[in-house]
Amino acid sequence: MQRYDLRHLKDDFYDRMVELIDKGIKVGEVGIFLFEVGDFSSIQKSADVIRATGHDLMNSLKFNEVDWTVVVKKVDEATQKERAEKIEAARVEAEKKAEEVRIAAEEKAEADRVAAEAKAKEEAEKAAAEAKAKEEAEKAEAEAKAKEEAEAKAKAAQEAAEAKAKEEAEAAAAKKAEAEKAQAEKAAAEKAEKEKIEKAASEKAATAAETTKTEAKPEAKPAAKKPASKKPAPKRARKPKAK
Repeated sequence: MQRYDLRHLKDDFYDRMVELIDKGIKVGEVGIFLFEVGDFSSIQKSADVIRATGHDLMNSLKFNEVDWTVVVKKVDEATQKERAEKIEAARVEAEKKAEEVRIAAEEKAEADRVAAEAKAKEEAEKAAAEAKAKEEAEKAEAEAKAKEEAEAKAKAAQEAAEAKAKEEAEAAAAKKAEAEKAQAEKAAAEKAEKEKIEKAASEKAATAAETTKTEAKPEAKPAAKKPASKKPAPKRARKPKAK
């Protein structure tokens, strides 16, 4: 087992660690490497470097508050080569997969963009259609309202004209009735006056005829008066004298 202190190299100890593994440690031997933690990124990076060389990372643990240690076991070249090939194959596969993921993501993004554009277009057309339908509905409503108002106005005008015509007809009828009544009263008065005149004339004629008849009749002699016969007065009964 070999122990190496690389703390003096700060964060630049990776190449020296690989060199010591290759030249300072025998195959199957274990090496312990001590380095500064720094910003803690060196912990993961040291492990990645060891795996990349194909050797075994046996342990990685905290040494103190500021230092870290990794324990590495050196393997033979055949194992190292086999692991390197696997690592390379995995890297190629990972890159291939990453490329496939990237292409799929781009295709998906393009499909999403096309779908979004189609959806936006559809929504815009729908909004335009709704706006047009709303406009037409409002226009139809306004026309219907205007028509209704015009019909109501025409009806009101017709009713007003009919009412006026009725009023004028009633006034004319009343005037005619008054005229006819006045004419009838006048005719009745004239008739009554005529009848009165005719009656007076008739009475006058009758009086004249009676007068003429009286004048034409001889006067009658007055009858001789007979002397009135005097009847003897009744005798009074004598009252007996008192004794």
